[in-house]
Amino acid sequence: MNDKIDHSEVFDFAQKADYSSDSIVSKRIIQKPVGNVTLFAFDKGQELSEHSAPFDAIVQVLEGNAQIIINKIAYELKQGQSIIMPANFTHAVKATSKFKMLLTMIKE
Repeated sequence: MNDKIDHSEVFDFAQKADYSSDSIVSKRIIQKPVGNVTLFAFDKGQELSEHSAPFDAIVQVLEGNAQIIINKIAYELKQGQSIIMPANFTHAVKATSKFKMLLTMIKE
């Protein structure tokens, strides 16, 4: 798989990251002082443990299903759905199946 993304290229995010057994793959797509866009591929059962961040972030589920926990409340998301994780609230991500997501964090 060619996972490099060139400027002005038409592409499908879900095709730009492969699953890896028992792990989480992440790929920074854009990194700027005002925010980041990161692509993730989670194997089933993998998770990002509860933490908080000082910035708002939006999760877009590209493939599969996930549980997103925000401030101790669990939300079940499937392909095509999104959720905003507000700044300074605890949140966690759990893969209920293999899934891919795009995380956009806005710093300003």
